[in-house]
Amino acid sequence: MAVPVSQIPADQVHRQILAVLTAWGMAADLAATTAEAMVETDLMGIDSHGLSMLMMYETLRDEGQLDLAARPRVVRRNAATALVDGAAGLGHPVAALGMELAVELALGGGVGAVGVFNSHHFGAAGYYARLAARRGVIGLVMTSARSVLVVPTRGGVPMLGTNPLALAAPAGREPAFVLDMSSSTVAGNKVKVYDLNGKPMPEGWVIDGEGRPVTDAAEGMAYLFRRAEGGLTPLGGDESGGGHKGYGLALMVQILAGTLTGGALSVLRDRTRKAGEPDNIGHFFLAIDPAAFRPAEAFEEDLGTLLETLRATPPARPDRPVLIPGDPEAASRAERLAAGIPVPETLRALVRGICDRCGADYLLG
Repeated sequence: MAVPVSQIPADQVHRQILAVLTAWGMAADLAATTAEAMVETDLMGIDSHGLSMLMMYETLRDEGQLDLAARPRVVRRNAATALVDGAAGLGHPVAALGMELAVELALGGGVGAVGVFNSHHFGAAGYYARLAARRGVIGLVMTSARSVLVVPTRGGVPMLGTNPLALAAPAGREPAFVLDMSSSTVAGNKVKVYDLNGKPMPEGWVIDGEGRPVTDAAEGMAYLFRRAEGGLTPLGGDESGGGHKGYGLALMVQILAGTLTGGALSVLRDRTRKAGEPDNIGHFFLAIDPAAFRPAEAFEEDLGTLLETLRATPPARPDRPVLIPGDPEAASRAERLAAGIPVPETLRALVRGICDRCGADYLLG
């Protein structure tokens, strides 16, 4: 049965997130950065990584894994690289710092690479890639993940996180190119969104321990979070559909965001983790200044032409034009700024419970 949904203005969702983070003891500047990233994610239609993450953050806080008062700090810095300790805080502030630092390095020397360790979930990778594009720089973002959800090709149990990556590039007269994707077929929290809305999942998102598809969202949540076997498929699904390529992408992200930075491989960390120990998620940020290669205006002009040319591709169906990565998110943002962010009644009830427990005002109606 479909769940009732309310359209909540973005500023109201923003104030709700900020109220909860503040009640949890997060410093005003860190809370502002986090709330901005979360509401922007909801505006772009990525409901799995915005307001709905408050429940997981509350659990991490209550279990002592997440330090909401923590401030990230730079522990190494060279001409083109830096390493940042997330101090076991929420990932949004340290991710914003990491991307901005990478941009500063790139503007000074053409390229900047910043690693982060000892972090937690940071929301949608594309949000941070966009920070670079707004400053005229190409931004690449990767992150390891806390939850072990993805079954390797030919496997029956999960071994990796969804390990997302994002790339954004300024395109002059065109909106920035933004590719934001997980290396799994979908993000695990997307299964949660389908469950919250009482909707069946498309076949190919989740498999059981014998590789059979699971389409019931509640059953999918069980395979993701309560059972040892089964889980998300790598991007591409099974091997015949190219899932081995998604598996390879997940490993690439793990190497750069986790192994290189000193972040944990969660499937191993979970075997030895003591109560209250943080996740030690790793992030990787790369910024490239186009002006280091050619005039920046020429790069943006050519990228704008590339995107225009692809949008002009004759569509297979007239009612379904060819899109560019980032187009659906831009359309969703415009629509949701006007009409509000859709929040299912199930999620509103969960947020109300959080507010009751932490003493924050409930602001979602």
